[in-house]
Amino acid sequence: MEFVNIIAVPAITAAIYTLIEILKKAFNNNEKFLRFIPLIALILGAVSGIICYFFIPDILPAGNLVVSAIIGAASGLASTGSNQIVKQLTK
Repeated sequence: MEFVNIIAVPAITAAIYTLIEILKKAFNNNEKFLRFIPLIALILGAVSGIICYFFIPDILPAGNLVVSAIIGAASGLASTGSNQIVKQLTK
């Protein structure tokens, strides 16, 4: 396994985490928006996985489009979990 395959999922997770934080600031922590953050992270992750599949196919260890979308979606949901870890540790 190459080094790029090892860091692909954390890289997508970090990118989605950053996008979610930017969206939170843009929507001024609107309560309705905050409820949809996991769903938005899931969708952004799946789209990222699909984009990686078509444009940089060697970065994800996926053999087809569905698997790459699932890997991306899991990475997006991991960004939500990472947010909660940071939030709980800073309390």
